[in-house]
Amino acid sequence: MPEPSMKDLQIADAQMDMRAGYISGAPGTAVSAVAWLAAASVALFRSPDAAVWTLLVAGAFIHPVSVLLTKVLGRRGAHQPGNPLARLAMESTVWMLMGIAVAFGLSTLRIEWFFPAMLLVIGGRYLTFQTLYGLSIYWVLGGTLCVAGIGLALTRAPPLFSALAGGVIELLFAGLIYARAGLAGRDS
Repeated sequence: MPEPSMKDLQIADAQMDMRAGYISGAPGTAVSAVAWLAAASVALFRSPDAAVWTLLVAGAFIHPVSVLLTKVLGRRGAHQPGNPLARLAMESTVWMLMGIAVAFGLSTLRIEWFFPAMLLVIGGRYLTFQTLYGLSIYWVLGGTLCVAGIGLALTRAPPLFSALAGGVIELLFAGLIYARAGLAGRDS
């Protein structure tokens, strides 16, 4: 078996730092789930248009609230200065924001398209988290959100169902990621 290259070791160390600093991303996934579930509630009790704005506004608070939650759970809520993966996190955030703009534009044509489009945007972003955290569960999470988005769009599901799907999927995966992070923490 060949020895790992220096580049592989640097990436592995950077991923370990990300996992340690952010509890493998579990708090962020959980907070995102709450944003989706809040949007589903608003879709049910108010209107799909208000649900769109709920997800957009709540989404703006995902990072700061997840950092706060991470700190409450006893981790630093940050990566080490100079971590080369921080750049990928920022680049994927910019790409996500552009995707959100497209999803919002679609909502002006057909409100039913917003949440499936957002499932695709957020699912696509989670695919990069495999590299950020070194956890293949993010490929599964991203793929699941994307498949849900496509399926819900093709079946012309109402906004409530699409928002609810995003919240339930992320909540389940947040639990799995947190459990895995907790088990990994006990091993070290």
